[in-house]
Amino acid sequence: MSSKSLSGSERAAYRDGRRAEQRVLVEQACRELLSSEGWRRFAETRAAFHRYSFGNCMLIAMQRPDAVQVAGFKAWQSLGRQVRKGERAIRILAPMTMKECDTRDAETGESFTIFRAVPVFDIAQTDGEALPQAPREPITGDSHAHYVPTLEAFAGSIGYAVGSAALEHAGGYCDQHARRIVISSAIAAANGRVRVLVHELAHALGVGYKEYGREVAEVIVETATVVVCGALGLDTSGESIPYIAGWGEQDLDAIRRHAEKVDEIARTLETACGVV
Repeated sequence: MSSKSLSGSERAAYRDGRRAEQRVLVEQACRELLSSEGWRRFAETRAAFHRYSFGNCMLIAMQRPDAVQVAGFKAWQSLGRQVRKGERAIRILAPMTMKECDTRDAETGESFTIFRAVPVFDIAQTDGEALPQAPREPITGDSHAHYVPTLEAFAGSIGYAVGSAALEHAGGYCDQHARRIVISSAIAAANGRVRVLVHELAHALGVGYKEYGREVAEVIVETATVVVCGALGLDTSGESIPYIAGWGEQDLDAIRRHAEKVDEIARTLETACGVV
């Protein structure tokens, strides 16, 4: 984050220009959500880049959907890797602190933040020393058993009890009226229980059939589930990213709100699980 002084008129022009640039970039990225493939890319990128803002995840997904790890030119050099000549940068938005000036262009001691487009590159665009890779555990194992009590405690913190029962056709369900989450007793693997808990907690966090309709609600919670499980280090490569039939005919603003809801739920559950 850098800092510099601008006069009042320069500040206004600079801020307007940067805001316009930001709006154009994010609008282009959000339009990718109109296709099922674009929605899938958003979900996979959000899982891989949980530390990044919603807008920057959208920008990465639009420009390089196969990205797995990004950094700036000098950051890669500090890690012993070099961006290859001719590689096209991915543009994301970075904060920049500006100092406030009064009408006489004297600094007031106050500051404000704007965003500017900065270049980053995916690891696949670089050569050099190998970097450690985060492990991915199968959804059928017990490697993530420690997240079960964590997620159950989070459920309790929002007023939901968690139990288990023999369920014939489902892995679990969320009863928003009774404030209860039920997990199928047939799911023996702890990692599978984590997945179902995340799914049902997404419903508990305000994504019900009444509010969204069954189809849209399931798209939101299932996408959030894949995102969160990916951020926790569970292998979701075999999991499907759902989408609505006729997705391209939906209203862009509505779809953007659905994606923002996925991001909101994912951040809430990732924070509860200690993902940083």
